[in-house]
Parts: sequence; structure tokens; C-alpha cells
Amino acid sequence: MMTPTAVEVLVIGAGQSGLAVGYYLRRAGVSFVLLDEQPAAGGAWRHGWDSLRLFSPADASSLPGWLMPRPPDNSFPARDAVIDYLTQYEARYALPVQRPVRVQDVARTATGYAVRTSHGTWAARAVVCATGTWSQPYIPPYPGRELFAGVQVHSAQYRHATPFAGRRVLVVGGANSGAQILAEVSEVARAIWVTEHAPRFLPDDVDGRVLFQQATQRYHTGQTASPPTLGDVVMVEPVRAARGRGVLHSVRPFRQLTATGVLWPDGRTEDFDAVIWCTGFRPALAFLGGLGVLQADGRVATAGTRATAAAGLWLVGYGSWTGFASATLIGVGRSARATVDEIREFLAAPADRA
Repeated sequence: MMTPTAVEVLVIGAGQSGLAVGYYLRRAGVSFVLLDEQPAAGGAWRHGWDSLRLFSPADASSLPGWLMPRPPDNSFPARDAVIDYLTQYEARYALPVQRPVRVQDVARTATGYAVRTSHGTWAARAVVCATGTWSQPYIPPYPGRELFAGVQVHSAQYRHATPFAGRRVLVVGGANSGAQILAEVSEVARAIWVTEHAPRFLPDDVDGRVLFQQATQRYHTGQTASPPTLGDVVMVEPVRAARGRGVLHSVRPFRQLTATGVLWPDGRTEDFDAVIWCTGFRPALAFLGGLGVLQADGRVATAGTRATAAAGLWLVGYGSWTGFASATLIGVGRSARATVDEIREFLAAPADRA
């Protein structure tokens, strides 16, 4: 049996969240390694649809330490620009990333954790999970899903509208992904947008930067009234164009899928060729199964980012349950910094007290 490779902190995932944690770990002077299953830098951004753009300017979409360069035309950065930024960020701070490495399981040991991977086993005193959610797309258990004979894809697999040209398409799910994919597909197909509730559209002059600032203010002051939230639809240019074409409206969910389409609540049936599910994701944390910390929804109980049932385990970048706006480029820095502060205290404590 090979001796595990030892490191103080092992970060699982080197997308935006893992890189933010790595930035602060580098500053803290502890030994760490980031393991990433992707073949190259960019994390989940490598899998976004072709026309995907941020809905904030570059300087409001940056990781700690270095602002994302603005595009030459000062537009909101496209997907490939974000991938390039993350690639340069990784190199700029000489972050020790090993890839492609798939983590298979994490187990407790007397001194911390044993992390078994596709390229050997690591021994670490502390583990930070930063795997995000992209690899775990979620589709609600709609009745009849298995009967539908048409095409079904999740937004995680959607690339562009060309395969849907001339087809009858349901786009299911609200928020920005549903709005942007509906806007694109409706240019070439007869598309109907299905959302659980009527979408909330922000004013045209409110971009992601303003939304984040307003949501942050509300978060810090404890306000609970509804507007605005980070789930509201930002009126980027394709979405405004869809509004101009009269297609930016949604209907409430169907009762069930059929072999050829859907059954609506009023009893009508309607045929469709494809369904695009923009229904979100679940945490990519199956490798923690052996620790007994996974809840029914795939999450882990945390205080901030620290797992409450497993000393030396942190989770960064999974959404509001691991920190306000922690799944965003601009928001994850706060969670990453607080996490590394806690890790430093943990490593400094005697082993029998940690």
C-alpha cells in the first residue's frame, strides 16, 4: 500500500470557490493542494451555454486580489472571458492545482482525513469542499417524465438553440437561466416558458452589480421584504429583445408530461418536441457519503462554512447555506476569507482539541 501524500489542507475543487480559498490559504502560509476533476481551469464555467454572459461588469465579478479585466468593448464578460480570467488567476497566484483528479471518498482518521482519489490517497488535517453543483443537475419528479418521447435536456447540457430550430419547446424554470435560454430558443422555435410563479423582472437599468449591492444591504440590515433578490431576472440584452418580441411571459406548471407533450391544469393536452429543464442543481458532495454528514437534500449542516458534525471540514460556494451570495464570483471571497481564518485557528489548536 502506498503511503498517502500529506498536506495540511486539501481543497476539493478548483473552480471559482476553490481558487478564492486557495488565495487566502496562500496568504496564510499553510501547506495546501487543490484537486480538480476538470481537464483545465474554469470550473463550471467550462460547461455554460455558448452565449452565456455575466450580468455584471467585470469589476463587479471578480475574485479576491485581482479584478477581472474589462472586455475591450466594456460589455459584460462572456463565458470564455470568465474561463480565461480563472485560468490567469490560478497562474497569477501560483495556486497548487492538480488535475484531472476525481475524489472518490473521504474518511476520518486519527489525525484528520484520508481522501482517496483517482490518483492516489491524500492525508490532510483539514478538508475544504468547493465542488459546486454543476455536475448534479436537478429535475423535479414531474409525473410522466419517463413517458415523454421527445428530447429532454437540463440547462447543464444546453449549448445553443440550433438543435431546437423549428421545434415546439418547453423551457421549464425561472430565474436568469430560464429567462436567457427562453430568450435564445424563442428566436428559432415555438417556445413556452413554464415557471412555478410569475418571474420577477428587474428594471432595465439594474444590472447584477446593483442587484448584489442592494441584496447585500438588505442582508446586513436584516430586511425581509421581497424586492430585490439574487434570483430576480436581470434584463440583459437578449432578455430585453425577447420582451420586445412579446415572448417574455410564462405560464404556470403543467399537470404532467405525456408521451407527446403535456397535460395542462385545465385539462388541455398540447404536443411538444423537447423540454429544457432550467430547474437548478444539487451539491456535488457524494464523496462525503462515508462520513454520515449528508442530509436528504444533499447538503451538510454548517455553521457558516464549517461542518457542524465533522471537525476539520468546510464547505464553500454552494449558495446561501454556506454564506451570502457564496455561489457568485463577487460573493465567494467573503466566505473564503472567513473559512481560512477558521482553518488557521483549527490548525493552531492541539490535535486533541481540534
